[in-house]
Amino acid sequence: MKTEILSLLPHEIAELMLGQPKYRAEQIFEWLHKKNVFSFDKMLNLPKSLRDELEKSFFITKANVIEKQISQKDDTVKFLTQLNDAYAESVLMRYKHGNSVCISTQAGCKMGCKFCASTMNGFHRNLTAAEYCAQVYNAVPLKNIVLMGCGEPLDNFDETLRFIELITHPKGTNISGRNITVSTCGLVPQIYALAEKELQITLAISLHAPTDEIRQLFMPIAKTYPLIELIPACRHYAEKTGRRLTFEYALSRGFNDSPAHAKALCNLLKGILCHVNLIPINKTSDDYSPTPPRAIEIFANILQENKIPTTIRRSLGGEINAACGQLRSRQIIRLKTARL
Repeated sequence: MKTEILSLLPHEIAELMLGQPKYRAEQIFEWLHKKNVFSFDKMLNLPKSLRDELEKSFFITKANVIEKQISQKDDTVKFLTQLNDAYAESVLMRYKHGNSVCISTQAGCKMGCKFCASTMNGFHRNLTAAEYCAQVYNAVPLKNIVLMGCGEPLDNFDETLRFIELITHPKGTNISGRNITVSTCGLVPQIYALAEKELQITLAISLHAPTDEIRQLFMPIAKTYPLIELIPACRHYAEKTGRRLTFEYALSRGFNDSPAHAKALCNLLKGILCHVNLIPINKTSDDYSPTPPRAIEIFANILQENKIPTTIRRSLGGEINAACGQLRSRQIIRLKTARL
Protein backbone atom coordinates (compact mmCIF):
# COMPACT_ATOMS: atom_id res chain seq x y z
CA MET A 1 0.00 0.00 0.00
CA LYS A 2 1.31 3.45 -0.90
CA THR A 3 2.10 6.01 1.82
CA GLU A 4 0.63 9.51 1.74
CA ILE A 5 3.56 11.95 1.52
CA LEU A 6 2.06 15.45 1.76
CA SER A 7 1.54 15.07 5.52
CA LEU A 8 5.12 13.95 6.22
CA LEU A 9 7.86 16.18 7.60
CA PRO A 10 11.34 16.03 6.00
CA HIS A 11 12.82 13.74 8.65
CA GLU A 12 9.86 11.37 8.26
CA ILE A 13 10.32 11.25 4.49
CA ALA A 14 14.02 10.54 5.03
CA GLU A 15 13.21 7.64 7.37
CA LEU A 16 11.12 6.01 4.62
CA MET A 17 13.75 6.55 1.92
CA LEU A 18 16.41 4.13 3.06
CA GLY A 19 19.72 4.58 1.32
CA GLN A 20 18.99 8.13 0.13
CA PRO A 21 20.88 11.17 1.48
CA LYS A 22 18.95 13.44 3.86
CA TYR A 23 18.90 16.36 1.46
CA ARG A 24 16.73 14.38 -0.98
CA ALA A 25 13.91 14.34 1.56
CA GLU A 26 14.24 18.11 1.98
CA GLN A 27 14.12 18.56 -1.81
CA ILE A 28 10.90 16.54 -2.01
CA PHE A 29 9.37 18.54 0.86
CA GLU A 30 10.25 21.79 -0.92
CA TRP A 31 8.69 20.58 -4.18
CA LEU A 32 5.47 19.81 -2.33
CA HIS A 33 5.17 22.62 0.21
CA LYS A 34 7.16 25.46 -1.35
CA LYS A 35 6.83 24.99 -5.11
CA ASN A 36 3.45 23.21 -4.90
CA VAL A 37 4.39 20.58 -7.45
CA PHE A 38 2.25 17.47 -7.02
CA SER A 39 3.80 15.13 -9.59
CA PHE A 40 6.93 13.17 -8.76
CA ASP A 41 7.80 13.14 -12.44
CA LYS A 42 8.13 16.96 -12.39
CA MET A 43 10.61 17.02 -9.48
CA LEU A 44 13.45 17.46 -11.92
CA ASN A 45 16.35 17.80 -9.47
CA LEU A 46 15.72 14.21 -8.35
CA PRO A 47 17.28 11.27 -10.21
CA LYS A 48 14.86 9.47 -12.55
CA SER A 49 15.35 6.25 -10.59
CA LEU A 50 14.29 7.99 -7.37
CA ARG A 51 11.24 9.55 -9.02
CA ASP A 52 10.18 6.13 -10.23
CA GLU A 53 10.63 4.68 -6.75
CA LEU A 54 8.59 7.53 -5.22
CA GLU A 55 5.79 6.84 -7.68
CA LYS A 56 5.71 3.21 -6.57
CA SER A 57 5.83 3.91 -2.83
CA PHE A 58 3.96 7.19 -2.22
CA PHE A 59 0.93 9.19 -3.30
CA ILE A 60 0.20 12.91 -3.06
CA THR A 61 -3.13 14.12 -1.70
CA LYS A 62 -4.84 16.61 -3.98
CA ALA A 63 -7.90 18.84 -3.59
CA ASN A 64 -9.48 18.77 -7.04
CA VAL A 65 -11.55 21.89 -7.63
CA ILE A 66 -14.95 20.88 -9.02
CA GLU A 67 -16.62 24.26 -8.65
CA LYS A 68 -15.14 27.75 -8.45
CA GLN A 69 -17.10 30.94 -7.96
CA ILE A 70 -15.66 34.46 -8.15
CA SER A 71 -17.41 37.47 -6.65
CA GLN A 72 -17.87 40.34 -9.06
CA LYS A 73 -18.04 42.74 -6.10
CA ASP A 74 -14.83 41.99 -4.21
CA ASP A 75 -12.93 39.21 -6.08
CA THR A 76 -13.57 36.69 -3.29
CA VAL A 77 -13.12 33.16 -4.67
CA LYS A 78 -15.06 30.15 -3.33
CA PHE A 79 -13.72 26.66 -4.05
CA LEU A 80 -15.63 23.40 -3.77
CA THR A 81 -13.10 20.56 -3.84
CA GLN A 82 -13.32 16.80 -4.15
CA LEU A 83 -11.21 14.98 -1.56
CA ASN A 84 -11.48 11.30 -2.40
CA ASP A 85 -14.76 10.41 -0.65
CA ALA A 86 -15.61 13.88 0.70
CA TYR A 87 -16.25 17.48 -0.29
CA ALA A 88 -14.49 20.46 1.26
CA GLU A 89 -14.88 24.19 0.87
CA SER A 90 -12.33 26.98 1.02
CA VAL A 91 -12.55 30.71 0.42
CA LEU A 92 -9.86 33.04 -0.88
CA MET A 93 -10.37 36.58 0.42
CA ARG A 94 -8.46 39.53 -0.98
CA TYR A 95 -7.41 42.37 1.31
CA LYS A 96 -5.05 45.33 0.91
CA HIS A 97 -2.64 43.74 3.41
CA GLY A 98 -2.55 40.43 1.49
CA ASN A 99 -4.66 37.41 0.60
CA SER A 100 -6.23 35.13 3.21
CA VAL A 101 -7.59 31.64 2.71
CA CYS A 102 -10.22 30.07 4.93
CA ILE A 103 -10.13 26.28 4.83
CA SER A 104 -12.23 23.37 6.10
CA THR A 105 -11.00 20.91 8.72
CA GLN A 106 -13.87 18.39 8.54
CA ALA A 107 -16.34 17.22 5.92
CA GLY A 108 -19.45 18.50 7.61
CA CYS A 109 -19.55 19.31 11.31
CA LYS A 110 -20.80 17.70 14.54
CA MET A 111 -21.33 20.93 16.48
CA GLY A 112 -24.81 21.76 15.19
CA CYS A 113 -24.71 25.56 15.44
CA LYS A 114 -28.04 26.66 14.04
CA PHE A 115 -26.82 29.69 12.10
CA CYS A 116 -24.05 27.77 10.29
CA ALA A 117 -24.51 25.87 7.02
CA SER A 118 -21.56 23.57 7.86
CA THR A 119 -23.88 21.34 9.89
CA MET A 120 -26.33 20.81 7.02
CA ASN A 121 -26.30 17.19 5.79
CA GLY A 122 -24.40 16.10 8.90
CA PHE A 123 -20.83 15.06 9.62
CA HIS A 124 -18.95 12.76 7.25
CA ARG A 125 -15.35 12.55 8.51
CA ASN A 126 -12.29 14.42 9.72
CA LEU A 127 -9.95 15.78 7.07
CA THR A 128 -6.24 14.98 7.17
CA ALA A 129 -3.43 17.49 7.54
CA ALA A 130 -2.55 16.74 3.91
CA GLU A 131 -6.10 17.69 2.89
CA TYR A 132 -5.75 20.94 4.84
CA CYS A 133 -2.55 21.67 2.89
CA ALA A 134 -4.11 20.76 -0.46
CA GLN A 135 -6.85 23.35 0.11
CA VAL A 136 -4.28 26.01 0.95
CA TYR A 137 -2.20 25.28 -2.14
CA ASN A 138 -5.21 25.85 -4.38
CA ALA A 139 -5.18 29.48 -3.24
CA VAL A 140 -1.52 30.58 -3.22
CA PRO A 141 0.04 33.12 -3.00
CA LEU A 142 -1.34 34.22 0.35
CA LYS A 143 -0.42 35.85 3.63
CA ASN A 144 -2.89 34.45 6.14
CA ILE A 145 -4.57 31.11 6.79
CA VAL A 146 -7.81 30.77 8.73
CA LEU A 147 -9.13 27.43 9.99
CA MET A 148 -12.72 28.58 10.07
CA GLY A 149 -14.39 26.77 7.20
CA CYS A 150 -16.51 23.62 7.54
CA GLY A 151 -15.85 21.72 10.74
CA GLU A 152 -14.42 22.28 14.20
CA PRO A 153 -10.58 22.38 14.10
CA LEU A 154 -10.15 21.40 17.76
CA ASP A 155 -12.42 18.39 17.26
CA ASN A 156 -9.73 17.26 14.80
CA PHE A 157 -6.97 18.22 17.20
CA ASP A 158 -4.02 16.07 16.09
CA GLU A 159 -4.46 16.79 12.38
CA THR A 160 -4.77 20.51 13.11
CA LEU A 161 -1.48 20.47 15.02
CA ARG A 162 0.20 18.46 12.26
CA PHE A 163 -1.00 20.96 9.65
CA ILE A 164 0.42 23.89 11.63
CA GLU A 165 3.76 22.08 11.85
CA LEU A 166 3.76 21.43 8.10
CA ILE A 167 2.68 24.88 6.96
CA THR A 168 5.13 26.74 9.21
CA HIS A 169 8.13 24.54 8.38
CA PRO A 170 11.08 26.67 7.13
CA LYS A 171 11.75 24.27 4.23
CA GLY A 172 8.17 24.64 2.98
CA THR A 173 5.59 27.39 2.90
CA ASN A 174 7.20 28.88 6.03
CA ILE A 175 4.13 30.88 7.03
CA SER A 176 4.48 32.49 10.44
CA GLY A 177 2.28 31.07 13.18
CA ARG A 178 1.14 34.65 13.78
CA ASN A 179 -0.52 34.52 10.36
CA ILE A 180 -2.61 31.46 11.24
CA THR A 181 -5.97 31.66 12.98
CA VAL A 182 -7.64 28.60 14.49
CA SER A 183 -11.34 28.96 15.30
CA THR A 184 -13.29 26.95 17.85
CA CYS A 185 -16.86 26.99 19.07
CA GLY A 186 -15.52 26.39 22.58
CA LEU A 187 -14.14 22.90 23.26
CA VAL A 188 -12.77 23.61 26.72
CA PRO A 189 -10.42 20.60 27.21
CA GLN A 190 -8.83 21.19 23.82
CA ILE A 191 -8.34 24.90 24.59
CA TYR A 192 -6.32 23.94 27.65
CA ALA A 193 -4.40 21.34 25.63
CA LEU A 194 -3.62 23.88 22.90
CA ALA A 195 -2.41 26.39 25.48
CA GLU A 196 0.25 23.89 26.57
CA LYS A 197 1.71 23.92 23.03
CA GLU A 198 2.39 27.68 23.37
CA LEU A 199 2.04 28.22 19.63
CA GLN A 200 2.19 31.69 18.10
CA ILE A 201 -1.14 31.27 16.32
CA THR A 202 -4.28 33.32 16.96
CA LEU A 203 -7.10 31.44 18.69
CA ALA A 204 -10.57 32.64 17.75
CA ILE A 205 -13.53 31.74 19.96
CA SER A 206 -16.99 31.62 18.37
CA LEU A 207 -18.82 33.27 21.25
CA HIS A 208 -21.87 34.96 19.67
CA ALA A 209 -23.70 35.65 22.96
CA PRO A 210 -22.91 37.17 26.37
CA THR A 211 -25.05 34.70 28.36
CA ASP A 212 -25.59 30.95 28.45
CA GLU A 213 -29.32 31.46 28.07
CA ILE A 214 -28.87 33.00 24.62
CA ARG A 215 -25.84 30.99 23.56
CA GLN A 216 -27.49 27.64 24.25
CA LEU A 217 -30.38 28.49 21.94
CA PHE A 218 -28.23 28.17 18.84
CA MET A 219 -24.93 26.58 19.95
CA PRO A 220 -25.42 23.08 21.43
CA ILE A 221 -21.80 23.02 22.64
CA ALA A 222 -22.76 25.72 25.16
CA LYS A 223 -24.74 23.12 27.09
CA THR A 224 -21.64 20.94 27.44
CA TYR A 225 -19.22 23.80 28.14
CA PRO A 226 -21.07 26.79 29.62
CA LEU A 227 -19.47 30.21 29.95
CA ILE A 228 -18.41 29.52 33.53
CA GLU A 229 -16.01 26.92 32.06
CA LEU A 230 -15.25 28.52 28.69
CA ILE A 231 -14.20 31.98 29.88
CA PRO A 232 -11.62 30.72 32.44
CA ALA A 233 -10.17 28.47 29.71
CA CYS A 234 -9.84 31.50 27.43
CA ARG A 235 -8.25 33.55 30.18
CA HIS A 236 -5.77 30.73 30.85
CA TYR A 237 -4.93 30.46 27.14
CA ALA A 238 -4.13 34.18 26.87
CA GLU A 239 -2.02 34.13 30.03
CA LYS A 240 -0.17 30.94 29.10
CA THR A 241 0.68 31.93 25.52
CA GLY A 242 0.81 35.71 25.78
CA ARG A 243 -1.32 35.77 22.62
CA ARG A 244 -4.39 37.95 22.30
CA LEU A 245 -7.60 36.00 21.78
CA THR A 246 -10.22 36.88 19.22
CA PHE A 247 -13.87 36.54 20.17
CA GLU A 248 -16.09 36.12 17.12
CA TYR A 249 -19.56 37.56 17.62
CA ALA A 250 -22.14 37.07 14.84
CA LEU A 251 -24.84 39.71 15.23
CA SER A 252 -28.44 38.67 14.58
CA ARG A 253 -31.21 41.22 14.52
CA GLY A 254 -33.27 41.27 17.71
CA PHE A 255 -31.45 38.25 19.10
CA ASN A 256 -28.05 39.24 20.51
CA ASP A 257 -27.41 42.75 19.21
CA SER A 258 -28.89 45.22 21.71
CA PRO A 259 -26.91 47.75 23.79
CA ALA A 260 -27.74 45.61 26.85
CA HIS A 261 -26.10 42.62 25.16
CA ALA A 262 -23.05 44.74 24.40
CA LYS A 263 -22.73 45.82 28.04
CA ALA A 264 -23.11 42.22 29.22
CA LEU A 265 -20.36 41.21 26.80
CA CYS A 266 -18.07 43.88 28.25
CA ASN A 267 -18.57 42.47 31.74
CA LEU A 268 -17.95 38.92 30.53
CA LEU A 269 -14.64 39.71 28.82
CA LYS A 270 -13.30 42.19 31.36
CA GLY A 271 -9.59 41.68 32.01
CA ILE A 272 -8.97 39.16 29.19
CA LEU A 273 -6.29 39.95 26.60
CA CYS A 274 -8.60 39.93 23.60
CA HIS A 275 -10.38 41.73 20.85
CA VAL A 276 -13.90 41.25 19.52
CA ASN A 277 -14.68 40.71 15.85
CA LEU A 278 -18.28 41.64 15.08
CA ILE A 279 -19.77 39.75 12.13
CA PRO A 280 -22.99 40.56 10.27
CA ILE A 281 -24.55 37.10 10.36
CA ASN A 282 -24.87 35.15 7.11
CA LYS A 283 -28.49 34.41 6.36
CA THR A 284 -28.63 30.60 6.11
CA SER A 285 -32.17 30.18 7.46
CA ASP A 286 -35.33 32.20 8.19
CA ASP A 287 -34.56 32.16 11.93
CA TYR A 288 -31.75 34.71 11.88
CA SER A 289 -31.27 37.93 9.93
CA PRO A 290 -28.33 40.38 9.84
CA THR A 291 -28.21 43.31 12.24
CA PRO A 292 -28.56 46.71 10.50
CA PRO A 293 -25.27 48.61 10.04
CA ARG A 294 -26.22 51.43 12.45
CA ALA A 295 -27.00 48.96 15.24
CA ILE A 296 -23.64 47.26 14.63
CA GLU A 297 -21.89 50.61 15.03
CA ILE A 298 -23.69 51.27 18.33
CA PHE A 299 -22.74 47.81 19.59
CA ALA A 300 -19.09 48.35 18.59
CA ASN A 301 -18.96 51.78 20.22
CA ILE A 302 -20.10 50.37 23.57
CA LEU A 303 -17.31 47.78 23.49
CA GLN A 304 -14.69 50.34 22.53
CA GLU A 305 -15.83 52.75 25.25
CA ASN A 306 -15.19 49.90 27.69
CA LYS A 307 -11.61 49.47 26.42
CA ILE A 308 -12.30 46.29 24.43
CA PRO A 309 -10.63 46.50 20.99
CA THR A 310 -13.30 45.82 18.40
CA THR A 311 -13.46 45.37 14.65
CA ILE A 312 -16.38 44.90 12.28
CA ARG A 313 -15.72 42.22 9.70
CA ARG A 314 -16.27 43.27 6.14
CA SER A 315 -18.82 40.94 4.54
CA LEU A 316 -17.29 39.21 1.51
CA GLY A 317 -18.63 36.88 -1.16
CA GLY A 318 -22.30 37.16 -0.28
CA GLU A 319 -23.54 36.55 -3.81
CA ILE A 320 -21.39 33.42 -4.30
CA ASN A 321 -22.53 31.39 -1.27
CA ALA A 322 -19.28 32.12 0.60
CA ALA A 323 -20.67 31.20 4.02
CA CYS A 324 -19.28 27.96 5.44
CA GLY A 325 -21.00 24.85 4.13
CA GLN A 326 -23.28 26.38 1.52
CA LEU A 327 -21.58 24.95 -1.59
CA ARG A 328 -20.98 21.54 0.01
CA SER A 329 -24.62 21.35 1.05
CA ARG A 330 -25.78 22.27 -2.43
CA GLN A 331 -23.52 19.63 -4.02
CA ILE A 332 -24.80 16.89 -1.69
CA ILE A 333 -28.41 17.85 -2.44
CA ARG A 334 -27.64 17.75 -6.18
CA LEU A 335 -26.20 14.24 -5.88
CA LYS A 336 -29.11 13.00 -3.80
CA THR A 337 -31.57 14.42 -6.35
CA ALA A 338 -29.68 12.81 -9.23
CA ARG A 339 -30.05 9.40 -7.60
CA LEU A 340 -33.85 9.68 -7.34
